[in-house]
Amino acid sequence: MAVKGPFKVAFGDMFPLGAFAKGGVEAVRDFDASTKENFVQARDKDTGELVWAVEVVDGDPESKGTFKVKLTGPVQPILPEAPAGFPFVPVEFEGLAVTPYVNSGTGRLAYSLKASAVLPANFKGGGRTASKDNGAAAKDAA
Repeated sequence: MAVKGPFKVAFGDMFPLGAFAKGGVEAVRDFDASTKENFVQARDKDTGELVWAVEVVDGDPESKGTFKVKLTGPVQPILPEAPAGFPFVPVEFEGLAVTPYVNSGTGRLAYSLKASAVLPANFKGGGRTASKDNGAAAKDAA
């Protein structure tokens, strides 16, 4: 049996120490349809919805750099407010999916992340975060 498409993953399994949005939500360029003068926003190939991206910092101190999580929807998602004096916005992603691929430049395994929504972080005991898709794991961790 061949596996096709992205793998659904619980937010708390992907980000056990949380995730933090850096910057805002931006439209993703459709590189095939856009020109230098005309920006065309990408659409999700499965749903046809517009594609947006947010730069994310993983809460794991061993994680290196930042990466982008793509969001799909008819309108631009709005990030929650950052806590006072905090440079990043603690967030959770709903409907998180991972798509593995081989990076053609390095030949190494990489992955892209896509989500259906971005929500304010819901911190539960021990630094673990909980969301609708991983509530049982968060209860076990608390």
